Amino acid sequence: MWPRFKRAMRSFFGFFVSSIEDPELILEQNIRDLNDQVPKMNESIAMVRANLTLLEKENAKYQQDIRDLTAKVKAAIQAGRDDLAAQYATKLQTEKAALERNEMQLATAKQAYEKAMNLKKAFMREKDRKTQEAMNAIRDARRAQWQSKVADAMESFQVAGIDATHDEMLRKVQEKAAVNEARMQMALESVDHQAVQIEEDAERLQAMDLVKQMKMEMGLESPAPVSEVGAGPEKTIGKKVEIK
Repeated sequence: MWPRFKRAMRSFFGFFVSSIEDPELILEQNIRDLNDQVPKMNESIAMVRANLTLLEKENAKYQQDIRDLTAKVKAAIQAGRDDLAAQYATKLQTEKAALERNEMQLATAKQAYEKAMNLKKAFMREKDRKTQEAMNAIRDARRAQWQSKVADAMESFQVAGIDATHDEMLRKVQEKAAVNEARMQMALESVDHQAVQIEEDAERLQAMDLVKQMKMEMGLESPAPVSEVGAGPEKTIGKKVEIK
């Protein structure tokens, strides 16, 4: 009975958590968490680097002390002070032992620093990859939300009603255009085309006479002689008299 109750409770809490989870918000929080880890990692690397720097300085000091003590041992021997040379030699051995320990620690510190830097590079690559994946997923989620809204809006359209109204309006426009076209045809048929043609010919003749008159005034054309116009009938009359 108890295992069934625990399983039921886990399923209930699992459903509750999954119902309140927003993948987009969780991905954004993951990006912030990754960015927050960078300063902490830099701080840890800075501590490793500080330890390495300290060991390097100690190493340089030990080497300098060894050179000084070596010079002092040689100087004491040359001065015949073997007792003083022995004291310097004892210190020299101590410094050499410290230098050996320091060099081992220095080598370990260098390896630790290199590993820390490699770890940071790997972390930064992974962070950039996950950040890019999260940003792409967020863009896809927002695009999907927009598409869902568009789909809901399109599904809510009353397509049948719109089509019926559309067809009805088209039919009314076509009927109105047909009526106007018929009225225009009837108006054109009621016009006396012959009278219109006569008026157009008369206007054209008047225009030609006006052009001819203007040419005569400009001296571009001479008027027809009057004698030639009446000569024909006079000769005809004379001929008729002779026949009688």
